[in-house]
Amino acid sequence: MNEPDSSPRLSDVRPQASYHMVHLSPDTVRLTLWRVLAEYLSTYISPQAQVLELGAGYCCWINHVHAVHRVAVDIWDDMPRYADPEVQTIQHDLSKGLPTFGHPFDVILASNLLEHFAPDVASHLVADVFAHLQTKGRFIIIQPNFRYAYRSYFDDYTHRSIFTDASLPNLMRAHGFHIERVEPKFMPYSLRESRLPIRPWLIRAYLHSPFKPFAGQMLVIGQRI
Repeated sequence: MNEPDSSPRLSDVRPQASYHMVHLSPDTVRLTLWRVLAEYLSTYISPQAQVLELGAGYCCWINHVHAVHRVAVDIWDDMPRYADPEVQTIQHDLSKGLPTFGHPFDVILASNLLEHFAPDVASHLVADVFAHLQTKGRFIIIQPNFRYAYRSYFDDYTHRSIFTDASLPNLMRAHGFHIERVEPKFMPYSLRESRLPIRPWLIRAYLHSPFKPFAGQMLVIGQRI
């Protein structure tokens, strides 16, 4: 007789856990990608900075950031398991705004986050980020760009808002940000769609290349001035 299947059923787990099981399972390739991305974007982050990542998930980005103080926020219960010991973790529902920290940040990071909120909630979150930044502080966003990712954008059943390389910077300007950089084609929409081997040297070459096949994610950097 076969042993009963003891693996968790989706009906037995919380929505955040089931999302990670189905759509965002652990992937060692992701670690390689984020190590290179953090290195590439390090010019915008001082080693003396206080850095916050919103929707940190597996903490692949914040773990690779070099800064004096790092904080990761996510609603997912298992997020603290993946954070480096030096990273402070806070479980929090960002649809309710940012938690209280007691100090502003030099840099706030968000990857594949804003599209998961209804437009009004995303707008309030951007305003809240502005309020939590130091003067000259930066909001660094890596985000699906609907202009180039429209075919796959709603394959993720949790996407609620549409953003492009025009609408997202304008939303940020409306809340007081000076837009420092916009790169409409920054990286592939997903690792599955890249069709390219994930090697550090190839990722670096891709990031510096003016030709970016399969690009569907944008980079937007705003500064509080």
